[in-house]
Amino acid sequence: MIRARSGGLFLGIPPSESDHRFRAHLFWRIDMHWLKNRLGALALTAGLIGACTHATPTPRNEAGADLILHNGKVVTLDAGNRIVSAVAIREGNILAVGDEAEVQRYRASGTKVVDLGGRTVIPGLNDSHIHVIRGGLNYNLELRWDGVPSLAEALERVRRQAERTPEGQWVRVVGGWSEFQFAERRMPTIAELNAAAPKTPVFVLYLYGKALLNKEALRVLGITKDTPNPSGGIIERDARGEPTGLLVAKPDALILYSTLGRLPKLSPEEQVNSTRQFMRELNRLGVTSTIDAGGGGQNFPGDYAVGTELARRGELTLRIAYYLFAQKRGQELEDYKQWTTMTRPGKNGDLLRPNGYQVGGAGENVLWEAADFENFLEPRPELHEGMEPKLEEILTLFAEKGWPFRIHATYDESISRILDVIERVKTTRGMEGLRFIIDHAETISERNLERVARLGGGIAVQDRMAFQGEHFINRYGKELAAHAPPVKRMLELGIPVGLGTDATRVSSHNLWLSLYWLVSGRTLGGTELNQPEMRLDRVTALRLATVGSAWFSGEEKQKGTLEPGRYADLAVLSADYLSVPEEKIKSLESVLTVVGGQVVFAAGDFASLAPAPTPVEPTWSPVALFGGYAPGSTSR
Repeated sequence: MIRARSGGLFLGIPPSESDHRFRAHLFWRIDMHWLKNRLGALALTAGLIGACTHATPTPRNEAGADLILHNGKVVTLDAGNRIVSAVAIREGNILAVGDEAEVQRYRASGTKVVDLGGRTVIPGLNDSHIHVIRGGLNYNLELRWDGVPSLAEALERVRRQAERTPEGQWVRVVGGWSEFQFAERRMPTIAELNAAAPKTPVFVLYLYGKALLNKEALRVLGITKDTPNPSGGIIERDARGEPTGLLVAKPDALILYSTLGRLPKLSPEEQVNSTRQFMRELNRLGVTSTIDAGGGGQNFPGDYAVGTELARRGELTLRIAYYLFAQKRGQELEDYKQWTTMTRPGKNGDLLRPNGYQVGGAGENVLWEAADFENFLEPRPELHEGMEPKLEEILTLFAEKGWPFRIHATYDESISRILDVIERVKTTRGMEGLRFIIDHAETISERNLERVARLGGGIAVQDRMAFQGEHFINRYGKELAAHAPPVKRMLELGIPVGLGTDATRVSSHNLWLSLYWLVSGRTLGGTELNQPEMRLDRVTALRLATVGSAWFSGEEKQKGTLEPGRYADLAVLSADYLSVPEEKIKSLESVLTVVGGQVVFAAGDFASLAPAPTPVEPTWSPVALFGGYAPGSTSR
């Protein structure tokens, strides 16, 4: 039965009258997707009879598996780092791992059995710091240069997309690339963007440092010779005082993000589609869990409504724990006082299984005055002189309410002041068992590493140096770059470390690039950042992207390894991560991704096992033509 809904689970917050109408229409559309998916599932089940091998019909025994994957190379990441050949799954969890004989004894009349053909299986990847919710709401609008090998190809993508973009819409490239990945090893010029898209506005975001606007974009935005520079940013001008199209972040990226915020948005229905497309793209890359670090312009609860409803319906294909990011400068404490009465960490976790969507805590921005915005093209910023008392009030609230928190801190000078406050709160209020995270920490010192370890904190690291390493070296030198961040030392001190991307406005959403960076010690452009003795071996790096990241949502005992009782979240890889040449790590992807025992993505020999992909909306979306991350993409 098709049901038109007029409300739903939105973290206990009643919808406004306008929201009421939107949600009724939105939920009706979701129910239509649900019906189509259920009908498709019936056909899929029939197809599985041919795609999978079944046991001779026998009565189902209590220990029987729903799904067995065998004849593979299963990297368990258990305490013994065992590599076995098969895994059995039952009711969303791992039932058994081992050799063929050990696992096949769980085969029953209803068990689906898939021959992996020797392929490598890993626990599903977990991005401990990504902006997946905001990314999902905008994914279908964005043209990706992630992984594109040349500037010529990048500009050709702009040209082709401009031809199919309707009037009133933009071509936008929002992070995920570096000029050092291009064969030309340079950025595009404004003239090249004008030539590629003479009649369509173009916005290209470059790291946290710059944005490029073509001539038509300047016209649409009304940026002229008389437009003043906004606070914290510069509009570059030529000798006649005319804007060139280059926006420069000095000292922070407000000018870039405020400009991006003026561009058209997707309709509510298209945001649902966009979120599903982004999740599928992450599934394609072997990601099964993410931890959303909030973000500017990501308002709670409104911007979380699409994910909440998809999760309630069981249509998310990622497990998502999200942190709540303070949006309004000067109102941070008031916001957190309100939010801590509206929801709590872990809320709805049981209801939304097997694909969780739940609050993880507060941050990564908990106080605007405590954020040291990183832009390696500019000097290190100083935190506000009087930030400590304000931060202490907020952290005291978290201690009283039992809210884990994470704080953006790139530079050691900032980390020192933040840890001073954490130490005071722990002494006066107590923080026993309360987890906190330092995000980024590229220049953290030995002294502060020891303080984090003593306080029981964790550090979330990302591959921002893979995109900005050359700029970091130019400003701070090779010696400091070799320890930016000092991941190996963090592990030696017993600090929990999670690996992530910080996608999508700087780095790519492809977590394999983060693994490549940790293993190779190089940027995407091939610049060596550190010596071999300072790099991580492949298994250690993989642990940071799986069970290591699970610590940051308090789920290290539920996921991240392939052991009995853990979530059945896994990825079957296109090639063997443990043996491919280092440069090939960047091109790895999944050919079969399982979340909670359910196939959410499959390609190649396993394509018949996956649900049919949802068509991209709107049809002119760059995703419909180009897909996501470029090399070896199976989405095109």
